[in-house]
Amino acid sequence: MTMTTRELSYAQAIQEAMAIAMEADERVFLMGEDIGVYGGAFQVTGDLVERFGPERVRDTPISELGGAGVAVGAAVTGMRPIFEFQFSDFATLAMEQIVNQAAKMRYMLGGEVSVPVVMRFPAGSGTGAAAQHSQSLEAWFGHVPGLKVIQPATPHDAKGMLLAAIADPDPVMIFEHKLLYKMKGPVPEGHYTVPIGKAEVRRQGSQLTIVATAIMVHKALEAAETLAAEGIDAEVVDLRTIRPMDKDTVIASVKKTSRLLCVYEGVKTLGVGAEVSAMIAESEAFDYLDGPIVRLGGAETPIPYNPELEKAVVPQVPDIVTAARELVSGRR
Repeated sequence: MTMTTRELSYAQAIQEAMAIAMEADERVFLMGEDIGVYGGAFQVTGDLVERFGPERVRDTPISELGGAGVAVGAAVTGMRPIFEFQFSDFATLAMEQIVNQAAKMRYMLGGEVSVPVVMRFPAGSGTGAAAQHSQSLEAWFGHVPGLKVIQPATPHDAKGMLLAAIADPDPVMIFEHKLLYKMKGPVPEGHYTVPIGKAEVRRQGSQLTIVATAIMVHKALEAAETLAAEGIDAEVVDLRTIRPMDKDTVIASVKKTSRLLCVYEGVKTLGVGAEVSAMIAESEAFDYLDGPIVRLGGAETPIPYNPELEKAVVPQVPDIVTAARELVSGRR
């Protein structure tokens, strides 16, 4: 059966995924601050409260710790909650429930329970929201055994990966870059899933592998077009999942191109690119490298409010082009 594909925004794709899951399973419900009548801080939940009612689209008090605790408790007792944080930064207020409870319950109780909770985090810079509302914290959660961490970069993947997350028996953290919400792309109608733990090669290339996440996938693709005009053929790998990471796809790409550039928005130190770099250094792909592994991450600073400074502290297309050019030319 062929599925009809339409153009939807990233936000619309997420909303459609939640609606499909709620229609199919009465255990699925939404929680979060201002997700009801207001439709969510970024209008992602939209009119779902009108379609499913306030029992299943629940506005929560301004307490991320309390909301996360209710979501984890509901998951343990058989429900399928989806908890929206207004900003990913506010996860810092709920780390006890996420890291000490959700991530560890299955292990500590000998596999007798599962915690099928999904937590949604609007993340990243670019909206002028300053230091406490613009962080990229996905690497924090990727460090925690028991959590699955995903970063869909397209509307197609946002819908498919969210539906996969809702069906997953373990807690899944989905980081949605705020600048992607309005981006449009082809999205099939109906139910489909995109597997968690599988990267996607967005552009084939032969001279350089660029591994990127979230908004940086699109910046890397734009940079690859500029590089192509200079005769540099870059392959772009969309990591999609931070934990569990798809090592096979990345290793195969690096073995083919012999160079690796990791591009991510989070702070460079101890970031996602550090894990990718270590994974390649410890694999058979290391012997194929013709140059050093290069990480291009965020600056060692809080995100500034000033728009020009905000752009300056996270990788932009010219930065990717320069780093790739230097790596291929042997100047790195």
